Amino acid sequence: MSLQLVNVRIVQEDRIIEGSLEIRDGFVSSIGGATAGQVDVLDCQGDFLLPGLIDLHTDNVEHHMQPRPGVQWPSSLSAVLAHDWQILGSGITTVLDALALGDYDSGGMRTAMLNEAIAGLTQTRAGGLLKADHYFHFRCELSDTALLPIVDRHIDNLALRLVSVMDHTPGQRQWHNLTLYREFRRKKNARVWSEDEFELYIADRLEHQRLHVPPGRATIGSLCSERNIPIASHDDTTFADVEESHADGITISEFPTTVEAARRARECGMKIVMGSPNIILGGSHSGNVSALELADLGLLDVLTSDYVPGSLLHAAFALAARGFDLPEAVAMVTKNPADLLGFTDRGRIAPGLRADLIRVRLVDGVPVIRNVWVAGRQYL
Repeated sequence: MSLQLVNVRIVQEDRIIEGSLEIRDGFVSSIGGATAGQVDVLDCQGDFLLPGLIDLHTDNVEHHMQPRPGVQWPSSLSAVLAHDWQILGSGITTVLDALALGDYDSGGMRTAMLNEAIAGLTQTRAGGLLKADHYFHFRCELSDTALLPIVDRHIDNLALRLVSVMDHTPGQRQWHNLTLYREFRRKKNARVWSEDEFELYIADRLEHQRLHVPPGRATIGSLCSERNIPIASHDDTTFADVEESHADGITISEFPTTVEAARRARECGMKIVMGSPNIILGGSHSGNVSALELADLGLLDVLTSDYVPGSLLHAAFALAARGFDLPEAVAMVTKNPADLLGFTDRGRIAPGLRADLIRVRLVDGVPVIRNVWVAGRQYL
């Protein structure tokens, strides 16, 4: 039995075509052709049909594992299943769950959460309980003294598709503005310093950076090179930051914080990834460069949901409303991340590819998901 979708606007990588599409045995079997044999028909009423979204960085599973500061959810299984439903309901059919390796002022809670999240995702994946296709993105906090043993423990996980290197030492990169950093920590962690305390804290973090960041970058670079795992550099801010990343063989600039860094990344042939919440909010919540500005300058290749799964689809249509060609905008959340991660069987709508599909209708300019298929199986 196959399914034919009729009266649908199919968003392909370079055009939109109106017509029909057939799903058979988990794959797109034909577009616009005649159907042979027994077939079910679904009238899509002129809605858009997009490839299932591919999200290479979402912190969402961590939000379910730790729904409030200091609260660890007691069941990793239930947390992962809730996360999976939210991902699927956002139109994301392939997701890289971004997990932090290494603590940064969390007293060990992040490492404990990491082990639980990996165990929960591995259990649900092996048991066929997940609806979206889940992989791992390991975000490595270079300034953590205990990072490298954690990396050694998990680097050979078969579901690992991407590694990013982060240095959240205050005073540079994402937190080059110490006033913004101090206010962020006050709001998020209720951390309040006196002037003397803050000065000592910064000195301590800089010492950690000096001792641990260079060897961490070198070791992770070697481990990933041996395993052909792509590496992203997180929050490059200056020309020198990008030069360092490029010299290390890093090919992805994830969340560059300035136009200067994005321009240099493009000159170095690096792919530029920005968060879709930045698009919807009209700017960075951390005071960094606007993703819209980078898009307008032609310095944006891939969007990722970061901390709001529902923003990914919304951002693609927001770019289209801004004047971008819809197939170009959709490619930022489908084809481009697929190419970046080496997925050759998805990210586009074409015969022979996986039937990872979402049916979308615009309501007051907001994309609303009507149906979702993962490898031809309809979940919504």
